[in-house]
Amino acid sequence: MNAILIVVLLALSVALLVKRRARGDASRIKGPEDLRAQLCALDIEAFRNLTDPHEEDFLQSHLSAAAYRRVRRLRLKATLAYVSCVAKNATVLTRMGEQARRSPAPSVVEAGTRLVDNALRLRLQTVQLKAKIYTLMIYPGIRASSSELVSQYEQMTRQGVLLGRLQYPGRGVSSAF
Repeated sequence: MNAILIVVLLALSVALLVKRRARGDASRIKGPEDLRAQLCALDIEAFRNLTDPHEEDFLQSHLSAAAYRRVRRLRLKATLAYVSCVAKNATVLTRMGEQARRSPAPSVVEAGTRLVDNALRLRLQTVQLKAKIYTLMIYPGIRASSSELVSQYEQMTRQGVLLGRLQYPGRGVSSAF
């Protein structure tokens, strides 16, 4: 009986930890200024280049095996930094969407719900992608794509801009992204 209780408590603790980790720890967003302060700057074109499989093919065909592995590890470290930034921004946008879901305006609630759903999904994907990147750092010869994360991040950013315009009309929300 005690063993079952311990297992159940451990499972609940792990579930709460995973939920808290997925939601992150961004503080409350009161306006575009708070949003700008909490978002991590991200160069989409550089991120896209790092995750482009054609770029990997080019590097592999033009570098020696040892040089390619060295360059690949450096690119993976940079990709990891970008993925961490995406995860942080997804957390901030989750908070923004959660606040919007408490709005009296139905269009704001709907946009907030969509943003929360996509931001949480993206946040979980970043956790999976980080595990994949660490594996690729150990075994740089393995091929795996992470380019879909860039387009999903761009979609979530567009949703954040739309929601920001609905929540804070005329206050320059798009410049926060």
